[in-house]
Amino acid sequence: MSSHSSYNTIPELPELYDSIPLYNSRRDVDLYVDLCRETGIALELGCGTGRILIPAAEAGCVVTGLDQSEYMLARCRAKVEELPMETRRRITLVEADMTRFRLSRTFKLVIAPFRPIQHLTTIGEQLNFFRCIREHLEPGGKLAFDAFNPSLASLAAPINLDEIEDTPELSLPDGRRLRRAFRIVRKRHAEQCNDIELIYYLDGRRIVQAFPMRYFFRFELEHLLARSGFEVTSLYGAFDRSPFGNDSPDMIFLATRIS
Repeated sequence: MSSHSSYNTIPELPELYDSIPLYNSRRDVDLYVDLCRETGIALELGCGTGRILIPAAEAGCVVTGLDQSEYMLARCRAKVEELPMETRRRITLVEADMTRFRLSRTFKLVIAPFRPIQHLTTIGEQLNFFRCIREHLEPGGKLAFDAFNPSLASLAAPINLDEIEDTPELSLPDGRRLRRAFRIVRKRHAEQCNDIELIYYLDGRRIVQAFPMRYFFRFELEHLLARSGFEVTSLYGAFDRSPFGNDSPDMIFLATRIS
């Protein structure tokens, strides 16, 4: 994540993140794990608590997970420690900024699941992200990442500052009660950015995760990729690999490093 990421400032966030059904049921796992299995060696940017990284390692991939949040990585490490030794040996975790990292190796595949690029609000950050990736890919290596496909109707709609619940109250394993809501507090159309709040209610305590969410359009991302030395090989509109179209919820890019 970028240096302003809220994942660096809320110690409770990793546990809360792992408790959200919307995240646990997200349908991107199979796609990214299949790509990791095909290449055998991968780097995941924004690996968080291991939602993709751990199943990829269990599927036989040697995977390096990179994240800037010490809190997310600590929870990921705790999960990794519970895995069989054979699986643990396939996992390396690195604390670093995904826009300016230097590792001592290259990879056949780099993945960036669940929209980490949308935390990068400036062109400089975005180009550094792609250029770092290119430097860590073998010639002909592959990149896979996703972003949401912006809804023009939603972008044009007036702001409603009311909180919208996306996670009804549930019970955590230790008996605490959790629910979550969200809201858009500002739309910065000139910057293609919305200021978002995710509001967690933990036993009545209000924890606010506030961050800017940059949105991209298809050809903007294609231009960034071309400028950074990549060729787009596939563009999907959903994680079942269906083609991208007007009503697709997501943009899933597969690109190849140009030698």
